[in-house]
Amino acid sequence: MPKTRIPLLKEDKPSKRMSRKITIILLLLFIALLAVIFFRSSVSKITAINFQGDKYTSREELLAASGLTIGGQFFAVSGDSVESALTGLKTVQEAAVDKKFPGVINISIKEFPAVAYELDEAGSLEAILSSGAAVSVKDTGIAVEKPILTNWKADDPYKTKLCQALADIPNELTSDISEIVPSPTLSFPDRIKLYTRSRFEVITAISLLKDKVEYLNQVIENEQPGLIKMLEADSYVPFHTEAEDSGEDADTQE
Repeated sequence: MPKTRIPLLKEDKPSKRMSRKITIILLLLFIALLAVIFFRSSVSKITAINFQGDKYTSREELLAASGLTIGGQFFAVSGDSVESALTGLKTVQEAAVDKKFPGVINISIKEFPAVAYELDEAGSLEAILSSGAAVSVKDTGIAVEKPILTNWKADDPYKTKLCQALADIPNELTSDISEIVPSPTLSFPDRIKLYTRSRFEVITAISLLKDKVEYLNQVIENEQPGLIKMLEADSYVPFHTEAEDSGEDADTQE
C-alpha cells in the first residue's frame, strides 16, 4: 500500500500590516502619555505675566480683563483674544501680547492719552483721557499744560467728543487753555467757553475747535486780552479799548 505524505501545516505568522498597526497604536499611547505628563507639569503653566505701559490702568484691572492667571495653561492662551479683551477697557487704546516659553507672557499696553483734568464729587483731581474715561492721578502726576473741565456732567456725550477733539490737536496749540466750560445753545448744542492762562475768554464749538485753534493762537500771540468768538465767523474784541483807556487817563488827571 503506497504511503501517503501528509503536508506540513504552516505556522501562522503575524502579518507585517498587523505589526505596523500595533507599533502605531503603542506610539500614539506613548505620545498621549507624554502629553498628559507635560500638561500636568509646571513647564506648561503660566509662571509670569508682565505688563508694560500701564500708567492709568491697574494690574488688577488688566488681569481681570485678560482672563490670565498665574498657573493657567500657557499654550491655551490666545494672543488675539487677550489683545481684544484688553482694548475693551476705556483706558487701553492698543495691546500686544508676546509669549515666551516657558511660561512667560509679556503684554505691551498703549493707553489713551490724558487731555484734560476734572474734579470729582469728592474734590479729588482726575485725568480725563481722550476716550472720555476718568482716572485717578494720585500716582501718575499732573501735566500742568492740560485744561480743567468744569460743570460737565459725567454722561454728557459732548464731553467725550471734546476729549477726542483735544487729542487731535497738538499740545502746543492747547497749552494756554486753562479751563473749558459747556455753554450750549439751540444753534450750537456743542458750544463751549474756554479760558486761557493769558486771560482771554473764547467762545467756540467742539466741532469747530480743531479747525479754529490756529486762529486762537494767532490772536493770543498778537493781541491784548479780550473776547474771541470762533463760530461761523471769527471775531476778537479787547476787554479794554483805547477810548476807555483815554477816559481813565483823563479822570486820573482831573
